[in-house]
Amino acid sequence: MAKTFDIQKFFARFPDDDTCLDHLMKVRYGIERDCPKWKKHGKFSRLKKLPAYSCPSCGHHIHPMAGTPFHRSRTPLQKWFYAMYLFTTTRNGLAAKEIQRQLGVTYKTAWRMGHELRKYMGYVDGDEFLGGGGMGDPFVEVDKTFLGGKTHFGRNRRGKTVKKAIVLGMIERGGDVITRVVKSRRSSHVVPPIVEWVRPQSKIASDDALAFDELYKHGFSHRTVKHMHKEYVRGSVHTNTIESFWAALKRSISGTHIWVSKKHLQKYLWEHEYRHNLRKRPELMFELLLQSFPKP
Repeated sequence: MAKTFDIQKFFARFPDDDTCLDHLMKVRYGIERDCPKWKKHGKFSRLKKLPAYSCPSCGHHIHPMAGTPFHRSRTPLQKWFYAMYLFTTTRNGLAAKEIQRQLGVTYKTAWRMGHELRKYMGYVDGDEFLGGGGMGDPFVEVDKTFLGGKTHFGRNRRGKTVKKAIVLGMIERGGDVITRVVKSRRSSHVVPPIVEWVRPQSKIASDDALAFDELYKHGFSHRTVKHMHKEYVRGSVHTNTIESFWAALKRSISGTHIWVSKKHLQKYLWEHEYRHNLRKRPELMFELLLQSFPKP
């Protein structure tokens, strides 16, 4: 499969809403299937006035968009598919204003579409366990970063003090990344996600933050570099991989979105996880979104 999927190929494949709906029906249900009501096998036919399909025996309706990001949306389905295409062909994310300009929808609609698709990208990407526990397995690097302003404590337009969001990142060298918004820098909030997603006895590399001091209690082979003493690499111990991910994430937020709220931050993190975890197979980014809708 080619690594590029240009816009001409997209519109040739999905020229209208009917084609998009047919794709949804085939992927989620199949055109020929047993009727869920009467259990009779038959070829479902498209209804003229509804985005649904009907059983040839009893007339039972199947709505392919139910349970997907497009459910109850009045936005044309082809525009949703095109938005998915745009999300998977950009490096630095897609702002709601850009969705508005490209699709010709209102800003409110564009904002909602963006958030629904980010949640869907998180669903499709999922989370896989990191590390292996063997001596020859790669390090899992863990680190925290702050997002949401220029200082640890800023002020919003109403003059109220606003704390920065704290994000924990876990990345396997050469592999996947998992991120979580955590409540604080304390080990009680930082260590549990690591224990949950990193395999026991894995090698972990981190900086010398106190929050990571308790990792050895959970059976990890934990090594640190002392950033406070300007030590950034010691042999194979470093956090350069996760720092590189943070740099790309922050460039995207500052360059594309300017600022994101703490309430919705995890959705933006899912989007960047998806893009990072498929970086070696860019041709799959759009295809996976087309094929991974929740099964009924």
